Amino acid sequence: MHRFQAAGKTFVYTSNAAVFEIDETAEAALDGHCDDATALREIEAIEPLGPTARQMPPAEFPLTTMVLNVTNQCNLSCTYCYEYGEDKIVETENGDQPKFMNEQTARESVEFLLNESRTNKLIHLTFFGGETLLNFPVLKSTIAYARRRAAEVGKQIDFSLTTNATLLRPEIVEWLIDNNVGVTISMDGPKELQDQFRVFKNGMGSYDIIAPKVKDLLRRHTRRPIGARVTLTSQTLDVKKIFHHLTEDIGFAEVGFAPVTTANNRLYAIGGNGFDTMLAQFQSLAWEFCEAAIAGRHHGFSNVKDTLEEIHKGVSKAYPCGAGLGLMGVSTGGDVALCHRFAGSGDHKLGSVTEGIDRLVQIQFLELHHIDSKTDCKQCWASPLCSGGCYHEAHVRYGDTSRANLHYCEWIRGWTDTCLQIYGELSVRRPEFLNRSVPDAEPLQLEAVR
Repeated sequence: MHRFQAAGKTFVYTSNAAVFEIDETAEAALDGHCDDATALREIEAIEPLGPTARQMPPAEFPLTTMVLNVTNQCNLSCTYCYEYGEDKIVETENGDQPKFMNEQTARESVEFLLNESRTNKLIHLTFFGGETLLNFPVLKSTIAYARRRAAEVGKQIDFSLTTNATLLRPEIVEWLIDNNVGVTISMDGPKELQDQFRVFKNGMGSYDIIAPKVKDLLRRHTRRPIGARVTLTSQTLDVKKIFHHLTEDIGFAEVGFAPVTTANNRLYAIGGNGFDTMLAQFQSLAWEFCEAAIAGRHHGFSNVKDTLEEIHKGVSKAYPCGAGLGLMGVSTGGDVALCHRFAGSGDHKLGSVTEGIDRLVQIQFLELHHIDSKTDCKQCWASPLCSGGCYHEAHVRYGDTSRANLHYCEWIRGWTDTCLQIYGELSVRRPEFLNRSVPDAEPLQLEAVR
């Protein structure tokens, strides 16, 4: 159990992902200062001795989300890009993957999604790159085709894309609105931070080009909240400054942050002290979120919102994400991979959109990467939410997707503890916020151990 304080009360987070408020008697029993038999029995009832074994997923687990890499080309030359930097796993210039996905492969990908989603009635199709909008004609034809085919088989497809915003034009914005396409903008903050790494091939910064385009998109595309996705580096760790610029000056509804994925010998790689700095910034911004939630105001820090949702749903992960299971990526040539970051990598291929999933390869991957196979995670109290961390991060850092991401364990534990404290605060001071934020979850019930 992991114990934490919130709203003047004591809570525990258990290895089966439950959160309980405990009283003084139960706390004394946990510390070994009380032999109250009733308290001990109740504690053991909610937390079996040792972590709960997580089961393997059922065979032919239904696909929920497919990320379509419609191009591996980009009009920017971001220093830290995992696809174009020295750490790339896909050789896009000289490899056998086409630069652009053609319309036929895109349609075959739609059919693959419809078939592999099994009984799921709502599925998600996300377009990715390179720079996604470089292949705008295929985007248009694919969404039209997917919407028609989904209706024919009684399903609904939600569409979204990620873009660097450099190619947004009024007619593209109008199309996004008409088709209710969700949009995530890759943007790293104010001009001096954006222009450090997100540059054109001639070295010119991109901020002055994209800022007015993004503001126009946000002003016109109001059917769905539009978020920014920020890549943090050792030189761009002022999280609060970035967040407030993107929400207040630009107007994003949500902002999510992710540390750069790279080998640790890069100058922009985040090291030990950098993770401490990032954690302190995240924690300060998370408490801003908490106070806003208590006051009934929107706050767009999506990292804390997403973690609170997982805590409230009682998520105990056998895998860090849905990659290779409910989520898969498709390369420009139609190969199916673990996720979009591995699209086109022969070592991480699960099949193709024409031939389907190689079930033996998928099963071997899932068995090897199950949390119970990660010895380093056995005794970590945060493993229900982390489950060892991102496969791509492990691949880049250690050359092995099955390795736990030990370089940021302390950061993960610190961040999870902060989110648990905020969860405890909200459960006491504004419990209706948690239920409203997670509409499909069970009603909030924090049971006291007596």
